[in-house]
Amino acid sequence: MRRLIPLVVLFVAVGRLAAAPPERTHDIVPADYATVNTINEIAVSPDGTQVAYALATWDKKSDRRASELWVVDTDGKGKPTQLTSDRANDRHLKWAGDGKAIYVVANRGKDAKSQVWKVPVDGKPEVVTNAKSGVVGFDYAPKTDTVYFTTDASATDKDDFSTLREKFGKVDYGHGSRTVSELFSVNKPGSEPEKVLADNRYIREFAVTDDGKRIAMVSAFDDTIVKSEGESRVDVWEGGKITTPPTDIYRAKASSPYAWLEGLTWNPAGTRYAFCAIHDAYPTELIIGEEKDGKWTTIRANRNQVAAPSVREQQVHVRGYGSPLLWISDDSFSYLHEYGGYNASRTYVLKDQATHAASAQFPEKEVVYAVHYRPEPRVRAVLVGDGTSFPVLKVRSATTRKLETLVDPNPHTASWKLPSVEHVTWKAPDGARVGGPLELPHGYKKGDKPLPLVVAIHGGPTTSSCNDLRFDAHNGRLYFAAKGYAVLCPNYRGSTGYGDKFVTDLIGNENDLDVKDIVAGIQHLIKEGIADPERVAVMGWSNGGYLTNCLITMKNPPVKIKAASSGAGILDTVAEWGFNDEPAYPIVFKKGLPWEQADMYKQTSPTYGIGNVTTPTLIHVGGNDDRCPPGHSRMLYRALKEYKKVPTELCVYPGQPHGLGTLSFRTAKMEWDLAWFEKYLKK
Repeated sequence: MRRLIPLVVLFVAVGRLAAAPPERTHDIVPADYATVNTINEIAVSPDGTQVAYALATWDKKSDRRASELWVVDTDGKGKPTQLTSDRANDRHLKWAGDGKAIYVVANRGKDAKSQVWKVPVDGKPEVVTNAKSGVVGFDYAPKTDTVYFTTDASATDKDDFSTLREKFGKVDYGHGSRTVSELFSVNKPGSEPEKVLADNRYIREFAVTDDGKRIAMVSAFDDTIVKSEGESRVDVWEGGKITTPPTDIYRAKASSPYAWLEGLTWNPAGTRYAFCAIHDAYPTELIIGEEKDGKWTTIRANRNQVAAPSVREQQVHVRGYGSPLLWISDDSFSYLHEYGGYNASRTYVLKDQATHAASAQFPEKEVVYAVHYRPEPRVRAVLVGDGTSFPVLKVRSATTRKLETLVDPNPHTASWKLPSVEHVTWKAPDGARVGGPLELPHGYKKGDKPLPLVVAIHGGPTTSSCNDLRFDAHNGRLYFAAKGYAVLCPNYRGSTGYGDKFVTDLIGNENDLDVKDIVAGIQHLIKEGIADPERVAVMGWSNGGYLTNCLITMKNPPVKIKAASSGAGILDTVAEWGFNDEPAYPIVFKKGLPWEQADMYKQTSPTYGIGNVTTPTLIHVGGNDDRCPPGHSRMLYRALKEYKKVPTELCVYPGQPHGLGTLSFRTAKMEWDLAWFEKYLKK
């Protein structure tokens, strides 16, 4: 119950906060990161009277963040109620058809395996599944009150060497044995599950119609990324038979054949499904499958036409790296539209196969993270943030057009000295207009003396930095501005939310246009008198780490970079193709394989510019990072430490994947970043 108290205080104090905001007296430090709570998921009850949400909090003792299940009345009159309190990481929220319980996946109990649980709104959780190896995927059919779930299984492929592999079974082989899925259904807690299918394919994601008669599945040959990013497809199961609707629209005839398929969802009638085809280097596409007269068709949404002339952006720009999709009716669904560092909810309406349209929704000039909607009685819940406060849960009902705040998970931050966040723009050398969020310290005014500048570079690159308030241990947001730095988050070429051409311009131009865009942003802030030209630092994670490596290896840079923090950064792009778990990324951006585009792989590799480095460089990487393997970071460290004699430090976080998962490691990274920049940017 200790986590219930802050939210109760919030509901008691809302009126007072509106009348007299508390004085901002608290100086933010890295230790405050542990106190920031996050709402991960939201789900409106069938009758629209409640919203369930998963609230994630950090626990110093376990060194991890876990979510617990809460509900709150949509009329705003009641206090939030905590349904679970055992830090079992409740997730994938699905309301029961009768509205009396919520189904979740959680790691609850002695074995801590992922299982499906039924959590009554007025009782204790009941386990629904007892999968020996744990549940991998989960969905729910409300009309039949049936849970569907997948588990991992193994398949062996026979060839001329199968016998030899079996003889020496302790050897790890490249192929021959693979992970696949089995899909089951279960009607009530404690009952025996029924096997629905075992097709010797891996089901990365699946969605069940409300009546349970159809199942759409994103399936692939095995569970590897390389198979899913280029060969996965959507299959439809019905009555024991599996059909594969046409795939050309998102494979052979797509901008790139390497789309990642995600966000699969059915319309209420079970006649249409939709999903995102997420591309590196190209905009995300919305794909719709439809059954007519016993035949399946697949179409790509028309992103170039909108229904409402008042919509500012006359093109559909799906949020970078995909969007949750939610059917509002049988012929319309909502998605997250991205524009200039903001995300808004929009509705896509299917008129017919020739004409499609998107209409504007809410809110504008805010960042929407999640939306859930019940057509009857027209209740919509939104998880939304902006540049002045952390994300909150809001709701809008049929009786009011105004979004009302239901839950603020971080009322304690009302006394924090928060930075200001604004979207700034500048012109690149080729004339392109580039932009991104700029964080300035609390109380900073135009005309104050120039500030030390941290350039915080987002990963991806086919995504963007948002104009919101976020405490980001990986990319330097909030904790540097709190220390007196200006923080620029450039949405360089290849970023989303600025038009299709802005995204695709980066193809064949890495370590060129992106770097020039970032340098131009630095020069703009220097010219504006915001940044001190003698105190400029760069940092980033993943592709942000790669671009940090590109910037410090520039020959005769137009701005002096005095310090750098390279997080999980690629150094050599041939090694990236060879060791990265998603080799399609370099293939698309470099327009081919290393032996087909040798010069481009060399041009895009910071490796060959290491001789230019004079910048003191801090290096971070997860010890088990498959996306940007630690060999790149170790190579950079060796070059700087042993051969260039440039100040450097290598921080390898044992057991960590591409993102740091523990509180202690995230705190360590922030404190190292601050100490490094304080030393090398000190006047």
